[in-house]
Amino acid sequence: MEGVIDAVSRDLLTRTAGFDWTVTEFVRVVDTRLPPRVFHRHCPELLGERPTTPTGQPVHLQLLGSDPKALADNARQALSLGATSLDLNFGCPAKLVNRHDGGASMLRDPQRVRTAVAAVHEAVGDTIPVTAKVRLGFADRRLALACAQAAEDGGARQLVVHGRTRNEGYRPPAHWEWIGRIRRRLSIPVIANGDIWTLEDYWKARTLSGCRDVMLGRGALADPGLAPRIRHWQATGERLAPTPWEQRAGILAAYAAMQRTTLPDKIVTSLLKQWLNHMRSRDAEAARRFQALRRVTDLDAFLEGLQRPAHPHAGTPA
Repeated sequence: MEGVIDAVSRDLLTRTAGFDWTVTEFVRVVDTRLPPRVFHRHCPELLGERPTTPTGQPVHLQLLGSDPKALADNARQALSLGATSLDLNFGCPAKLVNRHDGGASMLRDPQRVRTAVAAVHEAVGDTIPVTAKVRLGFADRRLALACAQAAEDGGARQLVVHGRTRNEGYRPPAHWEWIGRIRRRLSIPVIANGDIWTLEDYWKARTLSGCRDVMLGRGALADPGLAPRIRHWQATGERLAPTPWEQRAGILAAYAAMQRTTLPDKIVTSLLKQWLNHMRSRDAEAARRFQALRRVTDLDAFLEGLQRPAHPHAGTPA
């Protein structure tokens, strides 16, 4: 999730039990071996003893590219810097990325997926696991099973599947039943992804796909309490109440406090707006705050607007 998931958000989202591991924004690989500073910018957790969040959740480093040799060279670089897992992005639907032969554009040719995964797997051997993320195809689903099989054949130990094609973008619905078709074909673990916004969505995604695990992307930003609420339900069978606005505002304020130690206030305000934009589609109070604050450029004024008492009828839309 380029531009919205960084080390600070990974830290904040994993402070309450819910996530088993996290993934970085992708490191864009073109045709050269990237210097360490690029990897450290995307994954500052590499500077520690092991790449984990402060609460101990592993951080998987993600690469995006199409040139097998460049991917292999950068995989070796990542390994030398302390990466403990490498994920390959074949799912990004962004037009700019796809025009430059990256992300979901690779799903036009299963053999290219296999070659890319195999190059990275051969570069790191069995030292660390190589995983991948795909969609159900580029323009349609005709090659969905072949691309998934290609990733496994190349050496991927795990596959995350977003339940839409590239051309479907993020338009609902996600086709969780198609993820199930892939799961039944492969022998490696398959993880369901896409349109998991609530506890009910989580259960439906698991039921229709048959997958044991799911990956949260936009849903984790829209509701920072979703993963902990799922984990609590798994452990107790109890359904917790929706995440209140005060808790959502609190995580945004904490994000700002951590980011403004190294970034200009203008940039921090822009990052907060991105996160609040993700929240607003699933929470009425977040939508109201976004409309009120969308043109505010002063960080302190923005934070003051976030922390005013909530509207008495605020809540999650039905």
